[in-house]
Parts: sequence; C-alpha cells; structure tokens
Amino acid sequence: MSAPAVENTTQATVVLVGGHESDRAEALHALTQDSPLTRACASGQELEEAVREALIGSELPVCVVPMTLGRDPKLVADAARTLAWVARTAGPDPRIALAEPFGTAEHLIGWLRAAAGRAAVAAARATDADPADVAVLVTANPSNPFDDAELFRIARLVQVQGRAPWVDVAFHGGDPDVQTAVDRCRRLGARRVALVPAGFAPAAEVAGAVDAGPLLAPSAISGVLAARIGAALDRLRAGEDGIAAGLHAEHHNHSHAHSHSHASGR
Repeated sequence: MSAPAVENTTQATVVLVGGHESDRAEALHALTQDSPLTRACASGQELEEAVREALIGSELPVCVVPMTLGRDPKLVADAARTLAWVARTAGPDPRIALAEPFGTAEHLIGWLRAAAGRAAVAAARATDADPADVAVLVTANPSNPFDDAELFRIARLVQVQGRAPWVDVAFHGGDPDVQTAVDRCRRLGARRVALVPAGFAPAAEVAGAVDAGPLLAPSAISGVLAARIGAALDRLRAGEDGIAAGLHAEHHNHSHAHSHSHASGR
C-alpha cells in the first residue's frame, strides 16, 4: 500500500504503529514523508521512544494509531500496554491518546471486495478473458496461526459477497507461499492471476501473476486516518484516552471497542 505522504492537518503529533501487516512499520514510512508531525514505528521499545520524544518535543497531544487492517489485535493491545507505561512514568500529562485501529476485519472484507472486483475485471479485459477465469490472490505477511486463519475466513467472505468468483490466499514466505499459490491457480485453469495485498506493503513481483495495485488509494488512507485521529482527540478532550479500551483488544472481536458504522469504511 505504498503512498505519498499523508497530510497531518490535526493539532497533534501522530504516531503510526505497525506490526506484521506493515513489515513492522517499514511500509508506513511513506505515509510520513514531509510531515514533521507524523512518524511511524514498530510496537514496543520503538513506540515508547517515539511517544516520549513527541511529549518532550512539543506541547501538542500525541495520538497513536494502530495500523492494523483487522488481523493484528495484539498490535492494539501491545500499543495500549506501552502507552499505559509511558503515562505512568511520564507524570501527570494527559496528552496521550490511543486511537481506534485503522481498520477492522469487517473493513478489510469491504476493502478487499472492492479491490478484488476491480482486479478481476481489469485482468479479464487485459486478456479478453471471462472474469470467472481470473484468480484473485490475496497476499499478506505470515504471522501466527490465528491471524493467518482469519485471512482465509475473510477471503472466503470476499468471494461469496463480492464480484470476484475466484479468491485465494497466499503468504510471503509462508504456507502457501505466493509463487506456489500462483502456480496452483494456473494449474487449476486460471488464465490470469491478480495479486491484491491485504496489508500496507505492495504485493511482491511473482512470475505468472500481475500486481493489481494497492488495497487503498492514498486519498482513502488519508480519510480513514483523519477520522481515527479526529475521534481520538475528541475523546481525549472529554477525558478518555482510549488506553483502557485498547488493553482488551486481543479479547474483543480482534479490535478496539467501537460504535461507528462500517458501511462507509470509516
């Protein structure tokens, strides 16, 4: 999901924290280019250092956004534990806010449905093939059996609910790996295999497949981030920092507790 810098128009320092869906934040750095109030880091020590530096560097609130697409509940809980520690040790300074995660599994299903549909139609047109002969391969970094199994569930729902009749899953360096999955789709009769990433990093180049582009356009990423950050800062002004809710993320439907509608993708 490579993208140009996301403009930070909020009066806050924003920290994007990433896990396996962003190569431990490596795929997020493009979002912070030329934006001095936005930074990206991995969870744990990197997040602690980034938040402490932000608190020292200005009097602005610090808003941390867990950059998960719904398959990394541990990222949210780990971020909450780190922020709870920073809040306890930094003294009485109510300037830290933990936003709701960038996305949930329900969001990811919707985003993948749209991306898979576009990929199937584009690939069919490029080869003058029937969309039913196009396999859409959802790719991601491997994590743990639970998060990986979640992607298979999501892909099945994408296939059943969307416009792409053939949706499969593969992992970069995992089981099945992307090249093996592409070869399997070809053996089963796919005339075209389109790769759609279920993460923030772009799909890798693989023989026999085409890159269908990023999951979300830069404008969509900016819109979702603005919604998450704005809501978190509103809650912070009301005295709620979001950390307590984040601590329960691993045990609450793989995400932060939230009440907004999924229909808009935000």
